[in-house]
Amino acid sequence: MSNQENAEYAPEHTPRLAWAQHAPEVYKAMVRLDGAARRGLDAKLFELVKIRASQLNHCAYCLDMHTKDALAAGESIARIVQLSAWEESKHFYTEQELAAIELTEAVTVLTDGFVPDEVYERASKHFDEVQLTQLIASIIVINSWNRFAVTTRMVPGHYTPGQHG
Repeated sequence: MSNQENAEYAPEHTPRLAWAQHAPEVYKAMVRLDGAARRGLDAKLFELVKIRASQLNHCAYCLDMHTKDALAAGESIARIVQLSAWEESKHFYTEQELAAIELTEAVTVLTDGFVPDEVYERASKHFDEVQLTQLIASIIVINSWNRFAVTTRMVPGHYTPGQHG
């Protein structure tokens, strides 16, 4: 038996707050907003966007959830693994997916206080106005979920695909 097999994992942290229980109407509104935002978007693309935003926001809970949902939607492990280094792994993704991932980063980080014109223009070449609006809404919604989960220290590892749908 190797040392790894004998290794004891660190204990799970304790969540700070069960926010969905204390604000059930907010939680229900977020679920409805999430469902409305995903309309018309490819399931794999939707999950890639959620995973990338969650990576940027260091949201372990959402990474656990959306990685599992992506796998359940038929996404490959290789594309999920490469997502954190997508700029060096562009050949794993379509031009449309790259435009969505780049837009996700711009909307999530907003380091310059705005989404650069070239990023927006690239996305607008791959999505019609309705799809682009849905994509932007999806990016905004996952950022909101990330902020709830990170702030309240939700514990990753227990989600099963379809659990909330």
